[in-house]
Amino acid sequence: MTGPAGWGEPLYERVLAGVPEGSTVLDVGCGPGVFAAFALGRGLQVTGLDADRSALAVAEKTALGARFVLGDAHQLDGEYDLVALVQVLAHVTNPLQVLKEAARVGGLVRATAWGREEESDLRLFGEALAPFLPPRPERRRPAGPPPLTDPERFRQLADLAGLEVVALDEVTSPFDYEDDDALIGPLLQSDLGRYAANRAGPTAVRAAVLETFAPRRHGEGYRLQNLFRVLDARPAA
Repeated sequence: MTGPAGWGEPLYERVLAGVPEGSTVLDVGCGPGVFAAFALGRGLQVTGLDADRSALAVAEKTALGARFVLGDAHQLDGEYDLVALVQVLAHVTNPLQVLKEAARVGGLVRATAWGREEESDLRLFGEALAPFLPPRPERRRPAGPPPLTDPERFRQLADLAGLEVVALDEVTSPFDYEDDDALIGPLLQSDLGRYAANRAGPTAVRAAVLETFAPRRHGEGYRLQNLFRVLDARPAA
């Protein structure tokens, strides 16, 4: 599922806070160019990098005036005032290597990650669907280090990458859905939503979702509060 339009703006504001107009920004894992367009609107010189050609084709239309290149987040080129890693580290093969590369080419490095599951209202989708899904196996502590949703792990990874952490801030981003259909439609198009609907029927799934989200009513629609963390760092001296 993707978030509703505008969900990322509080994150983008924090990532770009204090960056002077005219600064150069490398948007790593730029996707369809939403953050790049936001940065352009702040008067910044933006280069977007992504490994997906189709995403870059969309980005070129979304952020007119930015430069887009096909590339690997694990191998960066150039020098930039800011390297932005917006919701990227959870999707790369080696987050540590990506942060090392960001430290090598950026004067500032700012990276974002989801908060813990219990810190975000998006978990309610899973809770609503749980009666229609196979029982979850007993959770075991996964092998290896904690995920980046753990703030101490986030800091540790930055330290290992040769970054001096200036701040690790919490940002709450509201996800606003204008009505019932806006809330439920994307869910029913997801793999889990389709599975639940095939098993129990769309009507039952819809009723369960609306009941679960009733406390999140906001006017005619719904507002979900989701927590992210923003790492603010610079290459260690």
